[in-house]
Amino acid sequence: MMKIRVHVPSQTLDLIDDAGEVVRCYAISTSRFGVGTEPGSYKTPAGSFRVAEKIGNGAQPGEIFVSRQPTGTFGRDDDPEDRVQTRILWLDGLDPENANSKERYIYIHGTNAESQLGVPASHGCVRMNNLDVIDLYDRVPVGAPVEIVA
Repeated sequence: MMKIRVHVPSQTLDLIDDAGEVVRCYAISTSRFGVGTEPGSYKTPAGSFRVAEKIGNGAQPGEIFVSRQPTGTFGRDDDPEDRVQTRILWLDGLDPENANSKERYIYIHGTNAESQLGVPASHGCVRMNNLDVIDLYDRVPVGAPVEIVA
């Protein structure tokens, strides 16, 4: 099964195959508030996770989701809101300290702020380019392991 490794210091996400080889490396953006697990902190949690749910199959690149529902509207880079777009990989924390990640709505998702990829700018989620998140979504199953390295 494919595995995801998010590397916070380099703001990259690696897709790793069964042999441990990096298949793809994507530019991402984690939280502008740093790494942590406190509710309401808007921090990106570290540790071991799994993809709990995949949402957005077939949505157009850039389509905005609200409460995990497609809206039919599309994000713009000049919008200051932290939009959830295109696809959602909802993460479930497997460590005692990050077990609240699903209820904190920690996702890997497409973003309207593609110009900010490569620097920490999110509100806790892992933001991706909209075409990249479609590629990742299509390659990993529900249950795929995710490691977020601080």
